[in-house]
Amino acid sequence: MTVYADILTETHGRVGLVRLNRPQAMNALRANLLAELLDALRTFDADDEIGAMIITGNEKAFSAGADIKEMADASAVELMNRGLSDGWHRISTIHKPIIAAVSGFALGGGCELALLCDMIIASESARFGQPEITIGVIPGAGGTQRLTRVLGKALAMEMVLNNRFLKADEALAHGLVNRVVPVEDYLDEALKLAGEIAARAPVAVRLGKEAVNRAYELSLAEGLAAEQRAFYLLFSTEDQKEGMRAFVEKRAPEWKGK
Repeated sequence: MTVYADILTETHGRVGLVRLNRPQAMNALRANLLAELLDALRTFDADDEIGAMIITGNEKAFSAGADIKEMADASAVELMNRGLSDGWHRISTIHKPIIAAVSGFALGGGCELALLCDMIIASESARFGQPEITIGVIPGAGGTQRLTRVLGKALAMEMVLNNRFLKADEALAHGLVNRVVPVEDYLDEALKLAGEIAARAPVAVRLGKEAVNRAYELSLAEGLAAEQRAFYLLFSTEDQKEGMRAFVEKRAPEWKGK
């Protein structure tokens, strides 16, 4: 397995785990960390033995945001040439489900990274925020768009324009996270959820993720058409035949990912 400088990787059965590992900087997202994260996710995505992934930090911080020292003196052209936005987009193209296991601070780019994941398990200490306004900028990796789609305009405006933080219970109430658990349980809960998903039919999981994500991008009619195409496509897979045969025969299915 590849040895990285800013992240750690592990496997737990069919689950690939990526730990952001810059504790001295509250897991600030410098360029090298993002490049390593993308490489690790792509490696897990290409591995047939992995069915789902988790991104986590530590109990004190998922990530406190971008590494400001790296960008403080950069020009607009320099930032564009670094291709940071390309890396964020590539993470969004990962096929397998990604769960964020968040404890402590998820701020700025850290909040945006959690939002980029498909599901979020939060500890009771989790805090979500977009404090970019306090340093003279705005979120630049999806925060204004994804927060608004999840939370609605009013609350997203307050977070973006006035540094409003969301506590874990508020994030749950507004649909930002899937569940909130004690700090000592948040990673185990994420591993449990990821393990359950990884045990499902792989092609159906991939197409299901794509179909749900399309709901944010398409009109209802277009989304329904995309869903129907994916549904029909699954009837060309061996797993569909196995799944329905197992249901009729009252036994557990044996998925092949084909």
